[in-house]
Amino acid sequence: MATQVSGLEAALGHGFSRPALLLRALTHRSLLHEKSVPPETAIPQATTQREQPGEGSSGDNERLEFLGDAVLGLVVAEALFLLHPEWSEGELTRMRAQLVSRQHIAQVAAEIDLGSYIRLSKGEDRSGLRLKSTVLSNAMEAVLGALFLDGGMEPVRAFIRRHVMGEAAEQLAREMRSGDALGNYKSALQEHLQAAHAGTPVYRVKSESGPDHRKRFLVEVRLKPPAGEPGASEPGKPLARGLGSTKKHAEQDAARRALAKLAANGAGEQV
Repeated sequence: MATQVSGLEAALGHGFSRPALLLRALTHRSLLHEKSVPPETAIPQATTQREQPGEGSSGDNERLEFLGDAVLGLVVAEALFLLHPEWSEGELTRMRAQLVSRQHIAQVAAEIDLGSYIRLSKGEDRSGLRLKSTVLSNAMEAVLGALFLDGGMEPVRAFIRRHVMGEAAEQLAREMRSGDALGNYKSALQEHLQAAHAGTPVYRVKSESGPDHRKRFLVEVRLKPPAGEPGASEPGKPLARGLGSTKKHAEQDAARRALAKLAANGAGEQV
């Protein structure tokens, strides 16, 4: 079995000094539920001699998945933080969420043919479980956890830059600059307020800061009462403020914060 993962090691860009780590990362819990493990899937005893405490090959990949999920989030956050100093916290958060999403990580797993290496029970294998996105993304995170334990952060960074970031991050950055990658919080806020007959949102730029190549906009969204009601000619109480590298981004951030406050305080209630 150890020799069968050499193709995966090549795709990962790392040869494991403790192959039992990788084998455990590939072990789905269904395999352990079988009454007996066929000899061809048993892990050679020679690999267990190189294990360290807590890193044994016995057991499934769920603990490594937990670790890999944390490592993945950290490396992607670090890369985005360094690559885009002009982005706000909200923009960085939205981008990270898309890059570490289950769907995207499953796509990364499919690109390196991770599914063919996952160790499943015979029944689950026949059912096609190894091709399901949840299983692929979970196994990918477990492999990243194993990669971190065996080689440290650098091979993890290299793999994530190449496969998780790569063209996907560049495309998302282009969409972020155009506003296409943003959740349409402005429309959601307007629909929410209209449904509650509370009025309409009005956005105003409160301030601008920073040099031209790194502008920061502060936008305030206020609630304009429905026509015919007192104060309808002027925007009323502020709902929220938002920050962004463009006016559009700042408006979306303000709308997002306003929706969160309205949800916390009750539908249609002003804050």
